[in-house]
Amino acid sequence: MRFKKVYIEITNKCNLNCSFCIGNERKKKFMTRDEFLIILNKLKGYTKYLYFHLMGEPLLHPDINEFINIASEDYYINITTNGYLIKRIENNKNIRQLNISLQDFDSKISSLDNYMDNIFKSVNILRSNGVIINYRIWGKNELKNKIKDILIKEYGSLDNHTLSKNVFFSEEEEFIWPSMSNSYYNDMGSCQGLVTHIGILVDGSIVPCCLDSAGVITLGNIFNDEIEHILNNDRVKTMIDGFKHNKKREKLCCKCNFYDRIIKNGK
Repeated sequence: MRFKKVYIEITNKCNLNCSFCIGNERKKKFMTRDEFLIILNKLKGYTKYLYFHLMGEPLLHPDINEFINIASEDYYINITTNGYLIKRIENNKNIRQLNISLQDFDSKISSLDNYMDNIFKSVNILRSNGVIINYRIWGKNELKNKIKDILIKEYGSLDNHTLSKNVFFSEEEEFIWPSMSNSYYNDMGSCQGLVTHIGILVDGSIVPCCLDSAGVITLGNIFNDEIEHILNNDRVKTMIDGFKHNKKREKLCCKCNFYDRIIKNGK
C-alpha cells in the first residue's frame, strides 16, 4: 500500500455556507455510480482507507449509503460531515469512522440544542454498530464553549478528548486555507501530501492533498490516467523531493500553513 488514506470528493455541493470554509467555485456535481466504481477499481493496491471528504457535504449525495456499502467491500470508509443529514446513514454498519465538524450551524434550520440532540440520537445508533465518532472544532467559534458544555452534559467530561467508548473530541487552532490570493507565504516546509495521502476531486482530478479545494495542483485525472503514471511524473517527484528537504516547490504550497502550524506547535 502506498498511501495511508485517499480522499474522495463524492460531491462538491454543500448545505451550509460556513464562515471558516474557503468554499469552491467549481461546477457543482454529484459523482456518478459508474465514476465511483472506476475510482474504487483504480485505487486497489494503493490504500485501504477512503475518506469521503474534500469540499462539499458527502451526506447530500443521493447514493451515499450505496457508495459506502460498495466501497466497504475493499476499503475502510471514513466520512466527514457537518451533521445535519446524519440520520441518512445512522443505520449503516459499514462505516469505520465518522468525523462530525461542529464548526458552524444554521440557526434558520434549527436551534443549537436541537442540532446537537439530533446528532446525539444518530451517534448512539452508529456507535452501537462499532462506528468511531470524532467530534471536531477548528479555530475560533463564538459558540465553542456552549458546544463543549452540551458535549459535557451528554458525555460527562471532555478529559483526554475521550468522551465514551469509540467517541472522541478534538479541538484544533484555525489554519490558513491555501489559496493563490492569500497573503501567507513560506517556501520552506514539508507536507504529507503525496506521501501519506492524495485527493480526488468530484471531476476525477487528482490533487496532492485535501486542502487543494480549487484543484490548483491538478496532477492528472483518474478517469483518463493510470495512477502509477501520475505518481511517477516529474512534477510529483519534484514535490516529494522538496518536502524531504524542507522545501515547497509549488506556489500553492507556499500559500499554505497547515503543516507549518503543526511543526511550529510541535505536534
